[in-house]
Amino acid sequence: MKYHDRSRQAIKIAGKLARVRKIAILQASAPGDFIFTLPALEALRHTYPRAEFVLLGQEWHATFLHGRPSPIDRVVVVPDYCGAHETDLSDQEVNELTCFFARMQAERFDLALQMQRGGRDVSTFLLRLQARVSAGYATSDGPQLDRSLLYTPFQHEILRWQEVATLVGVAKEACTQPELVVIAKDLEESLRVVAADPRPLVVLHPGSDDPRCRWPGQHFAAVGDALAREGMRIAITGSEQEVDLATGVARQMRAPALNVAGKLSYAGLCGLLSRCRLVIANDAAIQQLASCVGTATIGLYWCVNMLSSGPLNRQRHLPFISWQLHCPTCDHNQLYGHCGHLASLITDISSDEVISSARELLRA
Repeated sequence: MKYHDRSRQAIKIAGKLARVRKIAILQASAPGDFIFTLPALEALRHTYPRAEFVLLGQEWHATFLHGRPSPIDRVVVVPDYCGAHETDLSDQEVNELTCFFARMQAERFDLALQMQRGGRDVSTFLLRLQARVSAGYATSDGPQLDRSLLYTPFQHEILRWQEVATLVGVAKEACTQPELVVIAKDLEESLRVVAADPRPLVVLHPGSDDPRCRWPGQHFAAVGDALAREGMRIAITGSEQEVDLATGVARQMRAPALNVAGKLSYAGLCGLLSRCRLVIANDAAIQQLASCVGTATIGLYWCVNMLSSGPLNRQRHLPFISWQLHCPTCDHNQLYGHCGHLASLITDISSDEVISSARELLRA
């Protein structure tokens, strides 16, 4: 009997699986998405303490997690074109995919968990691992996993992945704040870019993957100037693709600011954020990184995003929410689909109110 076929005898058993020695976690997404899975991964580690946890992720996962205490034991980098239809791939890419899945099947995973968003292609990927049991979210148009939940929008991402973990025996427990351990290499990289200074450090992050969720640059500049007048040292962060955004904010400020956009890896960002008193950011991965290393945050959210990625507590994390639903360009209601325009939906958040809240957090 084949290994995968033999496993079918086990899928009717509810709760925790027996004799689990190796678990595959599919999470080949961006840093913010990975952070949301951390409480679920910690709970899985507690439930299966002797299993090897293998993250199927991206190159950045391997670099970031190397030497860092976490629930993950090993990272396997997934080919970029995994999940693409093979008719769209070259012969070489098809051969590489065949070899990749052959290696994964040879791992003989006892459990494969889908911990990234996606449709039928993600489920297809998970099933090609031929794990003893597969679990995750189901779609009506795709293959069914052994244990699954129906995907629904408007759920906090931390709760979403904890709910997936309950499919395989993790006890239902209170939602917890994700945490990351800051290690020496994080601090060393950050100090090479932003030298030590006795002034308290505040980070501004004007970028976001979705232009509709970006607070105007002049608002960030006004906040930066107000805090600089009170003795804060201002740094502006962003990805390599957001250098122009960060430069625009720096140019609009009257006070000097350190523009470090594109100069730090995710590890270096962890180091920098751990040295900060406060981070003021759009809904972006840096918001999650800051809260994970214990830094206070002010988040600028469109109302829909607040539901899925907002902070879980208010002691050190203050969200500002825009309830603007209609596109400023064409008046289309964004709840009923994206019209294609990229005008910001969070311009109505007041910079004066953000400055006042920033002062309160800094005093605390």
